[in-house]
This record gives sequence, C-alpha cells and structure tokens, in this order.
Amino acid sequence: MKIVVGYVKTPESRAALDWAIAQAQRGDAHIVVMHSIRGGGSMDEEQAEIIAYRKEMDAVEHELTEKNIPHTTRRLIRGLTPAEDLLKVVEEEEADLVVIGLRQRSRAGKLLLGSDGRDIILSAPCPVVSVKAPN
Repeated sequence: MKIVVGYVKTPESRAALDWAIAQAQRGDAHIVVMHSIRGGGSMDEEQAEIIAYRKEMDAVEHELTEKNIPHTTRRLIRGLTPAEDLLKVVEEEEADLVVIGLRQRSRAGKLLLGSDGRDIILSAPCPVVSVKAPN
C-alpha cells in the first residue's frame, strides 16, 4: 500500500503523519511525505521557507528511517497550490490512500473545509483520510 501524506509544520499535519506511521507499522505500507511551496514570492521569503522546511523534512525522514518505515519525501516548488501538488503526487506515485490534517473550525467554519482540504477530498482518485490534532 502506498500512502501519501500532505505535510506542513502544524499539529494537524503531525497528527496525519502519526496516523500514517501507525498504519505503516501495522502492515506493508510505503509512506510518501509531500511538502509544497507555491513559490512566486520574494527570493528572501522563499529561501527562508525552504531552509525551515529542509530541517523539518530532514527530521521527518530521520524519524521514518529510525522506525524502519519505507518512505519517500517530496519537496516541491512548482507554482501550484498545495492541493494541486498533492493530487499530482498521488497520481505520480499511484497512491492507494491520502492522509491530510484538518484543523477544527468555528461553528460557521464547520460548514466549509479549507479550500485545499476540500479540493483534495473531492478530487483525489483514491480514499482520503482526514485527521485532526489531539485537543
């Protein structure tokens, strides 16, 4: 089984990664951890984000290696939204499952998902698991 996890540095994404790790430890699964930077901002802002996420993604890779979980990381700057990048990775990797973190919203916000979450859930060619961070 191939599981794609959309990852940003938030408690919700960490919960999604932890969920995928638990699934991989129960059976034969390969995790693809994907982080997307849209790009197009100032060079200084992009460099700062790239450096910050290099450390974060290196730590994720180290953790997965330590736990003996087959994995790949994808660090993308293609000018696409995170949802577009994730959906392309799902196709490229021929993923069986997508795992994303969703944050809790206000009463009014519960009627709508964030646009990336909504796009992924509605457009993914495979099942999508949404995970929230523990309270």
